[in-house]
Amino acid sequence: MKGAAVAARPIRFTVSPEDAGLRLDQLLAKRVPELSRRTARKVLLIGGVFVESARVKVASKVVQPGRTVEVYLGGALDKVSAAENAPPPELDVLFEDDSLLVVDKPAGLPTAATRETDRNNLLFYLSQRETSRQPYLVHRLDLETSGLLVVAKTSESAHRLSELFRTHALERVYRVGMLGDLPAASTVDSPIEGRPARTVFVPIEHKGEVTLAEARLETGRTHQIRVHASTIGHPVAGDRRYGRRTRLEPPRLALHALVLGFRHPTTGQPLRFEREWPADLREWWQQAPVGRGVEL
Repeated sequence: MKGAAVAARPIRFTVSPEDAGLRLDQLLAKRVPELSRRTARKVLLIGGVFVESARVKVASKVVQPGRTVEVYLGGALDKVSAAENAPPPELDVLFEDDSLLVVDKPAGLPTAATRETDRNNLLFYLSQRETSRQPYLVHRLDLETSGLLVVAKTSESAHRLSELFRTHALERVYRVGMLGDLPAASTVDSPIEGRPARTVFVPIEHKGEVTLAEARLETGRTHQIRVHASTIGHPVAGDRRYGRRTRLEPPRLALHALVLGFRHPTTGQPLRFEREWPADLREWWQQAPVGRGVEL
C-alpha cells in the first residue's frame, strides 16, 4: 500500500507593525522559517496561503498589520511540481451535456481543492478541458476512493443536484472489501456527527479475511461507509483511519463508487451509470484465496 499522505501543517501568524509595507512573499520568507522568498512564491502560486481566511496568490500583495495569515505546508508542493512535469490524467467522462457531467474518478486524485493547493485535483483538471465550463462541486469522494461522481456545469444545475443529495433522491451503490466474514445483509442506522445516517451492506463473496460486498447509501455523511463498516466490526480493507491491517492487504482503500443514478436536473430524464471497480482492486481480489460465494 502507498504511504500515507503528508498532513498539511498550518502556520498562523498576525502581521505586526514591523512588517508594514512588506510584499507577501517577503513577509512569508521573514515569518516562516521553512520558506525562502522563492519557495514562498511557489506556495502562493499553488494556493497554500490565506489572508483573513481568503486564498491569496499575489506575491506583491501588501498585507496590513493586524491581519491573520495562514500558510499550509505539507506534501502538496512536491506533488504539484511532479504533476506539472507530467501529462494530465485521462479522465473517463461517461456523460456530458450543457448542465452536468459524470466522471469515473481515479483513486489518488483529490476531488477538489485542499487548504494546501487548488491545483491538480479533479475539478482543476475538468476546468482545463476545452469543452468544459467552470465546474461546480455537489458531492465528493475521498482521496483513495475511486468511482462515479457527478459535477454541475451551471449554478442552476448545481442547486438542483444539491437538492437531490439533500433529500437523498439518488441511487448510490459502492463496491467494498470488508474485513471479516459478513454472513448476511446488514442495515446500519447509526448517527454520524449527530446526524441520521443509514447504510445497507449486502455480502457478495467471502475470501480468507475479507468479504466482498455492496454498500447502498440511504444518506450521505462524511466517511459514512467507512464509519458504518467499522461500527459493525467489518471495517473497509485498507482503511488506516477506521480499520486495521490484514494479511490480504489491498493496494489502497478497497472502496469504489459503483452505481450512480438520478433524474437529470434540467430535463427530468432518468440517468443511471455503472462502473466496475478498477484493475488494482480487481487484481487484488482475484489473487485472494478461494472462498465461498459467487465470482464476479
